[in-house]
Amino acid sequence: QGQLVESGGGLVQPGGSLRLSCVASEPTVNAACMAWFRQAPEKGREFVAGISRTEVITKYTDSVKGRFTISRDNAKNTLYLQMNNLKPEDTAVYFCASSRFAGYVSFDANDYVNWGQGTQVTVSS
Repeated sequence: QGQLVESGGGLVQPGGSLRLSCVASEPTVNAACMAWFRQAPEKGREFVAGISRTEVITKYTDSVKGRFTISRDNAKNTLYLQMNNLKPEDTAVYFCASSRFAGYVSFDANDYVNWGQGTQVTVSS
């Protein structure tokens, strides 16, 4: 499915916003569900949000519902995560990933076969 490259991370104050992007080097990724995961220091990798191939299905972990929005632009081979009202507990490295499935958005990292290198998000005053 090619390479995934994330961007858009950075340092932001609590209550601020960031938009992460993930660009795929191959259009074949457009046939798969995609997701954002995050990993904070000394914690496991956590599902944040996922989206099906045609954007019909989106899923979010409870802690980000109402604050984060996942979307994709298949014409640009790009996945996005709009993050609003950021909190210190959102601080983590954020990874995008493509799934083995087209229509099933899995919460399990083992169902994702291709990963980006990650982008750091730090929420601090």
